[in-house]
Amino acid sequence: MRISAPVFAVLVLLFSGLPADAVVGGREAPPAPWVVALFDRAGNFFCGGALVAPDKVVTAAHCTVERSALGRRDRRAEELTAVAGRADLDSRAGRASGVAEIRRHPDFTAVTSGDDVAVLALAEPLPYEPVRVAEPRTGPALVHGWGRTGELRPPSRVLREADVPIRTDVECADLVPAYRAGAMLCAGYPEGGKDACEGDSGGPLTVAGELVGVVSFGHGCARPDHPGVYTALSRYRAWL
Repeated sequence: MRISAPVFAVLVLLFSGLPADAVVGGREAPPAPWVVALFDRAGNFFCGGALVAPDKVVTAAHCTVERSALGRRDRRAEELTAVAGRADLDSRAGRASGVAEIRRHPDFTAVTSGDDVAVLALAEPLPYEPVRVAEPRTGPALVHGWGRTGELRPPSRVLREADVPIRTDVECADLVPAYRAGAMLCAGYPEGGKDACEGDSGGPLTVAGELVGVVSFGHGCARPDHPGVYTALSRYRAWL
């Protein structure tokens, strides 16, 4: 999990496993209309997602929980809007749909425990080609998001992408406490420099244009020997 803005600068120094909430070390993304931006009832962007069917978005389970100074509560479907085809969050491009149902994985308890995946059933289908869920493999991958471009930098209002290598399960287990092979992936360079960051939670990790993971959590952003952690979607394909 990469947490939300006002308290980020303090909390990043205190916690080692934070929900991944823009892309560090990346670039402005070319058109990718299946990448979804999620907005709350006040019209604020809070998480990313991926259109896996015209009426279905996959995101992180922790994105379905709202955290504030007053505590935490489950988000309600009627409060949410999913927008596809809008790379610039300040534009009116793309198409929006309300959310009819939120389905969070029943085994989800915390980001660092895994099962960090949820499905949003849309009130109406969106007119974009969905992305296919595929088996992961080690090697080059691509992460998308609107989050921070550095741990203490502001989020991006334009969709960005970064190349990050998927590491082996052995490497991930050595670098990530409580790593669950098969249920999680980790990706990033040993020297750091490229990663998801706060604001990228729920966003897609793809290999060759196919969806293999969603942004889950990390230790800071783009730090050496601290790869980002993603939910491995192939494990949940039947549940999706």
